Amino acid sequence: MSWYQQLLNFLGFSRYALVFVGCIVEGPIVMITSGFLLRAAQFQILPLYLSLMAGDLTADFVWYAVGRWGARTLINKFGKYFNITAEVIAKIEKRFRAYQDKILFINKITMGFGFSLATLIVAGMLHVPFKRYAALNFLGGFIWTAFLLIVGYFFGNIYFSLVGPIRHVFIVFAVVIVIFTLWAVNNYLAKQEI
Repeated sequence: MSWYQQLLNFLGFSRYALVFVGCIVEGPIVMITSGFLLRAAQFQILPLYLSLMAGDLTADFVWYAVGRWGARTLINKFGKYFNITAEVIAKIEKRFRAYQDKILFINKITMGFGFSLATLIVAGMLHVPFKRYAALNFLGGFIWTAFLLIVGYFFGNIYFSLVGPIRHVFIVFAVVIVIFTLWAVNNYLAKQEI
């Protein structure tokens, strides 16, 4: 077997590992891209879906651990520079404890649209029971991953039905729509009362 064939075999096998790692770093973009590549027949659905879910949950668990074992120390040391006072923390804790299940689930099914990282850290900081945290993130992640795969697959479907230079126009148009949508939702959520 030639080195070239060995490299292709390695890439064919490791693409799921790359999706897993990519999803830890930037889940939503990797999920949409994976949906596009699924439409291009570069992946099989079950191992792809499992890799995306595993990477996304791993990232959630890391941020929970950061919140549980490091957030209070950092806030006590540097919070004053960001107007994070004891009163602000108390207000966040009260609201979070009252609605923690709803907050965690909604956070997960809208990952990337607002305060997801802060929510995951706060859950760890407030010692939300890990089993409950994991279950809510798994359920929300199951829905969110499917949604983003479908979005990527949909864009792939359109892309592969086009011919010639219009494909390039479509790619630019799709990127602009995704960026505008993310910006608009982020802007809306930033204006809401936390």
